[in-house]
Amino acid sequence: MSLKTLFSAVLNTTGRPLVQQQWTKALHSSAVLLKAEDRKQMLASMPGRDEGTTGEKSIDIDTLFGKKEKFFPDASTSTQLFNSLPFNEIPIANIRVSSNNTIIVFTDSKGVPRLTHSCGCEGFKNTRKGTNIAAQATAITVGTKALELGWKTIRVKVRGLGPGRMSAIKGLQMSGLHIVSITDNTPVSWNPPRPRKQRSL
Repeated sequence: MSLKTLFSAVLNTTGRPLVQQQWTKALHSSAVLLKAEDRKQMLASMPGRDEGTTGEKSIDIDTLFGKKEKFFPDASTSTQLFNSLPFNEIPIANIRVSSNNTIIVFTDSKGVPRLTHSCGCEGFKNTRKGTNIAAQATAITVGTKALELGWKTIRVKVRGLGPGRMSAIKGLQMSGLHIVSITDNTPVSWNPPRPRKQRSL
């Protein structure tokens, strides 16, 4: 066999050697497969979508009104018994939420502070103080301290907007406290400052 016939047998119609063409095909197809596998692994390792300030699930208010239970306070609520305690003698958990931090203060029924804890005291630094995980961890810690004081039933007052609103309440429940009422004390300005002028494009 001559050198010319051997060379023409090795070359394909494209002009590239056959061995090199197969190698490049294998390289490109394996790169696509690896990319797809990496994407699957990345999606599997990602955490679930953060709730933020929205609730865990939506509740149909109309069905709740059909029940016999009372959901809104009236004149007799202050003397109503919850776990053998009148409503106006139940200790209060004040949750102050901002975009940068969450502060929880436990007061007795008269408003005297007994326990104070924040995400910074819990050990979170900088921007991590404003996360819902930090608020939940703080609420669990301060809730267990409240249980040590002998408080099992509490009222909750939430003030401010931020990612730790729902998480702090959930953390208080996880610590073993029984929450009787949740009040939103977020201040609303009726004459807010004038908004910025519209951006010209």
